[in-house]
Amino acid sequence: MSKKLLIITVAAGLVSFLGAFGTAWLTKPAAVQGAAPEEPASAASQVPSPAKTAPTVLATALTPADDSTNTRAMTEEQLKELIFEVREKIEEYNTKIQSLDKERQRLAIAQQTLQKDVAELNNLRVDLAATVANLRNERDMLQKTRVEVDQAEKANLLAIAAAYDKMDPARASEILSNMAMTQSTSGGAARNTNIDDAVKILFFMQDRTKAKVLAELATSEPALAALLCQKLKQVQEGK
Repeated sequence: MSKKLLIITVAAGLVSFLGAFGTAWLTKPAAVQGAAPEEPASAASQVPSPAKTAPTVLATALTPADDSTNTRAMTEEQLKELIFEVREKIEEYNTKIQSLDKERQRLAIAQQTLQKDVAELNNLRVDLAATVANLRNERDMLQKTRVEVDQAEKANLLAIAAAYDKMDPARASEILSNMAMTQSTSGGAARNTNIDDAVKILFFMQDRTKAKVLAELATSEPALAALLCQKLKQVQEGK
């Protein structure tokens, strides 16, 4: 739009200039003829010689053409500069577009990497939560299977174990077996309590007597003997 406006303005100025020049050139001889009757005696002396008039007319006729040429040359230079500036702007715009495209691609790659990292972290969090849950379950199971001996009952258990040490191993094993057998008809809670008591008694018995009692139990009740041996490892004295 600016190019068209510039061309129209230059053309209008050129037409106006040519019109003014033509009007001035056409009206100039009439002015000379109107001034001749005032001094007829000196008309011959005031009439300009052809040799002097021709350069003036030639200069007058050549001046608008030179101005038009200069104006046209200036217009062409301005158009060239404008075209050059437009091309520079277009190249700058294309460069910015390419830079923005590269930045957009880089951001897209970074976003994909971030999403992948977030997904991996979520998976690790799930795995960690599952591991922690398993550890808690194992800890709870260990606490449930652990046989703890309080300091308050330790003295009683030592006295009972001493009495079992003085018994015949077969008789002691029979009593412990009956203690373990009664829990099967007394419910789960009673079973745990009774078998824990049997384990505690065995724990505080002398090693020699304990071995004989377990040998007798292995003959009559091998499963019970194995269970008692396993639970003996879980006995822990309280502080």
